[in-house]
Amino acid sequence: MNESKMQTAILPVDVQNIGTVRAIPCKDDLLDSLCLEFDADNPDVANILLAADQLKHSDVPVAFPTETVYGLGADATRSAAVKGIYKAKQRPADNPLIVHFASLKQLRALLRPDYVPQGAMQKTSGVAQSNGAHSNEDEDPIPSIYHPLISRFWPGPLTIILPNPLNSPLAPEVTAGLNTFGARMPRHLLALALIQRAGVPVAAPSANASTKPSPTAAEHVAYDLDGRIETIIDGGPCDVGVESTVVDGMSTPPLVLRPGGISIEQLRACPGWEDTRIGYKNSSEEGSKPKAPGMKYRHYSPKAKVVLYEAGTQPPSGQTLGTTYAMYALHPPGEDTSSSRRVGVIATKRWVMDYSSGAPTLSDQPTTAQTNGAHPDHGALGFAGMLETLHNAPTPKGVLKSHQLHSGDSATRLLEMTLGPSTVSIARGIFAALRELDREGVDVIFVEGIDENEGETAAAVMNRLRKAAEIKIAS
Repeated sequence: MNESKMQTAILPVDVQNIGTVRAIPCKDDLLDSLCLEFDADNPDVANILLAADQLKHSDVPVAFPTETVYGLGADATRSAAVKGIYKAKQRPADNPLIVHFASLKQLRALLRPDYVPQGAMQKTSGVAQSNGAHSNEDEDPIPSIYHPLISRFWPGPLTIILPNPLNSPLAPEVTAGLNTFGARMPRHLLALALIQRAGVPVAAPSANASTKPSPTAAEHVAYDLDGRIETIIDGGPCDVGVESTVVDGMSTPPLVLRPGGISIEQLRACPGWEDTRIGYKNSSEEGSKPKAPGMKYRHYSPKAKVVLYEAGTQPPSGQTLGTTYAMYALHPPGEDTSSSRRVGVIATKRWVMDYSSGAPTLSDQPTTAQTNGAHPDHGALGFAGMLETLHNAPTPKGVLKSHQLHSGDSATRLLEMTLGPSTVSIARGIFAALRELDREGVDVIFVEGIDENEGETAAAVMNRLRKAAEIKIAS
């Protein structure tokens, strides 16, 4: 007997309307307790309260925005709730989850041996606060190697690998059998408000169907998970566009397990992290036991076949577009596709449509308007960056253009998305572009890669594209 589909509601929330935020420092620690005073009469707050109640009590996960991508969250201390994430995403059970916290106080409480589940949020002078128990206030359970990173990058797109404490309150499904777990404090105020109000640590992978491109807008979540979850909090498009950087400071030397919104150069500028190494591969690591999400399985892939051209490679000719289409078209053998052939192209820093020959063709043209590693990290870092997100609107998504290509008796519709030349804009738009071309029904997507050595999030973009690609073309 088939299970009935859930009704999925998209609840809009304008983060500027939910109330005020303030930090309560503890021993000069600005992030020890971030508190939000909610405007109880605002309908946006009502949506947050509903989602927080579902996070705390329901076994059906809730989708919500972070600064990186949309997350699919559940109470990390309840097995039934965490299993709901795997069920909704159809995610392999050996792929660990990242746990999100609203404050360092909440994280420290979990790491201490006398951890007490927080339960309902307590009210003190009208401010929502957690009731985590501490056994020894003078001993920080967060390893000191991470203190420079937390001070500089949290809240933000950085996940740290921590030892899972004895008698851990985390559900075993969170760690996938490992003795460690990933922890992060998101920079998005809506995410922080939701976690704080729920009063529980929140396990949250990206809110997409497993293996599909990560969602950077509420509509992407709905496309993948409609009928599988009950609530999507719509806080607008994400600012960073690729998932958090995952680092392991427990190893010697420290390792980057997944590239993301914080670059290895930025990490190496922090005390104790000068010798940070790359600990990931740009392909699926089959047969391994992944220590961080995104390491083992094919990921970030649309339905269409992806052909990745590495940076500096000449763009495909019209003949290549046609032959590759014929090789990977999803139509049944013998079907006449002369009027329905569709090919997608994602151009970044150099590819442009050239009409000099009378017909539209892709050409490689240098541009002086490139934005590379010198670009700031999507704005300010840490607490200042969190406040900045109240005022900065993310870059609009790329514009879809259509071209008609003719070769002999056949015609091909070429659908072009241009994201460049800013690396930051490419990161914000790459997943949305893959999804947009999928919705247009293309069979093959040709993608112009970027130089992963530029810094910033270029390495993260190329890591995702290499895992999504069926074919990789090198220069």
